Amino acid sequence: MSVRPFRSGLLDGVPHGFLGRKGGVSTGLYAGLNVGLGSDDDRAAILENRRLAVEAVLPGATLASLHQVHSADAVIADIWPDDQRPHADAIVTDRPGTLIGILTADCVPVLLADKAAGVVGAAHAGWKGAIGGVTDAAVARMEELGANREAIVAAIGPCIARTSYEVDEAFFRRFAKADPENDRFFTDGRPGHYQFDIEGYVAARLAAAGVAQVELLGLDTYANEPDFFSFRRATHRGEPGYGRQFSLIGITA
Repeated sequence: MSVRPFRSGLLDGVPHGFLGRKGGVSTGLYAGLNVGLGSDDDRAAILENRRLAVEAVLPGATLASLHQVHSADAVIADIWPDDQRPHADAIVTDRPGTLIGILTADCVPVLLADKAAGVVGAAHAGWKGAIGGVTDAAVARMEELGANREAIVAAIGPCIARTSYEVDEAFFRRFAKADPENDRFFTDGRPGHYQFDIEGYVAARLAAAGVAQVELLGLDTYANEPDFFSFRRATHRGEPGYGRQFSLIGITA
């Protein structure tokens, strides 16, 4: 089975792809295109999957990825060994022939581009990074490379959907305290719990940062097991591990 990128119309003309689990050489719990260096999958399989992912989006490109820590930190891409990846959750570049990527397994992947300036970005927005401003940081870093935030377009890829994302009262209160208008991203669930629309929340943060065009792909990682890895699904099943999928964007050499 070949690697199957999901693409955004807003990013048409920019090499990019939200990759799921189809394709790849991993087996067992990690079956498919697991690219997570932090997983317990076979190291050789992970590296081959990462190679296949690059070839599916921008063949021959140099890959730059991160050691993600659920922060709001963004960095400018450089060439670094896998064991020296910076601890951050967003990455940007204006370097032709470079492909930047972030990993997710329910968190929100965001790909961004200012096509005229030739600047692209990728952000990993778990709830901590999202409320902390990781997408704001990505936009600011893109501006350092010459992007204009009013010209940036963004796409939100596969992530856990509201119907699959139950949170407790303390979680809800944290977001309500940060901004009373955040209650629009929560709907009532079972007693003492809510369903959280993290995809909508991240889209609203992008809009508030001045990104005028944002596309939501509306793909639920939790509910769609054939296409996506999911941390929460693996946790609910008591599984000892879970795969990660790539979201990649780059600039043609």
